[in-house]
Amino acid sequence: MRPQHVEDGDHEHHSNDNKNNNSSFSTSAYHMERVFPVYAMGIPNPLHSSAFHNNHLDISLHTIWDHIREEARFEAEREPILSSFLYASILSHDCLEQALAFVLANRLQNPTLLATHLMDIFCNLIMHDESIQRSIRLDLKAFKDRDPSCLSYCSTLLNTKGYHSLQVYRVAHALWGEGRKVLALALQSRVSEVFGIDIHPAAKIGDEILLDHGTRVVIGETAIVGNRVSLMQGVTLGETGKEGGDRHPKVAEGVLVGASAIILGNIRIGEGVKIVAGSLVLKDVPPHSIVAGVPAHVIGCLNEHDPSLTMNPGIIKQKV
Repeated sequence: MRPQHVEDGDHEHHSNDNKNNNSSFSTSAYHMERVFPVYAMGIPNPLHSSAFHNNHLDISLHTIWDHIREEARFEAEREPILSSFLYASILSHDCLEQALAFVLANRLQNPTLLATHLMDIFCNLIMHDESIQRSIRLDLKAFKDRDPSCLSYCSTLLNTKGYHSLQVYRVAHALWGEGRKVLALALQSRVSEVFGIDIHPAAKIGDEILLDHGTRVVIGETAIVGNRVSLMQGVTLGETGKEGGDRHPKVAEGVLVGASAIILGNIRIGEGVKIVAGSLVLKDVPPHSIVAGVPAHVIGCLNEHDPSLTMNPGIIKQKV
C-alpha cells in the first residue's frame, strides 16, 4: 500500500519523527549522523520562519516535504539496501531546502569542488531566498504532474537530472544577480559536465518548469522562459551568431517544445504554442499555434490553453 500523507501541522514534529522511526533506521541514523555531521545538523528550517508563512505559498506546496518524507520511509522499508541513502538524503533533514542542497552537493562534487563547500553555497542561497523556496516546490510539482515516468516526489528529488539542473540554475542565477559571476559560471560548467544540460545563469526562467529527460538542453544568456513551460530533451534556445546583446529567444507561458527543436535568435514564441519535435524556428510564432518543419511554419491551431500541462495538444483548425 502507498504511505498515508501526514497532516500540514506535522512540520514541527519532524525532529521527533527522526527519533521515533522504526528500528530499521536506528543504526543507519547513528552511522549517517557521524559520517555527515555538516549535512544533518545546524541548518534552520525555513518553514519555521515568519517570512515563509506569509501566504505566498498555497497549502499544497507546504505539504510536499511531508509527502517526500513519507515516500522515503515507504521506500526504505521496501528496499532496505537504500535505507542509509534515503536517511542521508532525506530523512536526516528538517526541510526540503536542506535535503535538496545535500542532493545537489553530492551530485556535483569533485576533488576540487567539495560537497561541503557546495552544501554551504546552496543552503546560504536557498534558505534566504523565498522565491527560490517557492520555485523548487512548483518545479517539483510540475515534474510529478506532467511526467508519466515520475514515480513520486521523492524519486524526482533524488534522481531526476532535469530537476537538479534547474535548481542549480536558480542558485547560479541568484549568484549572478549578486555579482558573483565566476562562481555562477563554475556551477553552470559543472552541471554541463555532470548532467549534459547547459543553462546560462543570466537567463530568466519562470516557475513550474519541466525539463523532460533534460539531456542536451541548451538555454542561452539572454533567453527568457515563462511559467508553465515544458522542454523536451535536446531543445536549444540559442543565438544565430550574427548579433550581440539581446540575442536569444523569448518563450511565453504554457509553451511545449518538442524533442530536439531548435529556436534561434531574439524571437518571440507566443503563449500556449506547441513546437513539434525536430523543428527549426527562426521567426516569431503567434500564440496558441502549432509549428513544425525546417524552417518551421504554422501548421494549425491548438484547442488547449497550455499544451505544456497536458503534453498532448490537439489541432482544431488545420492551416493550408
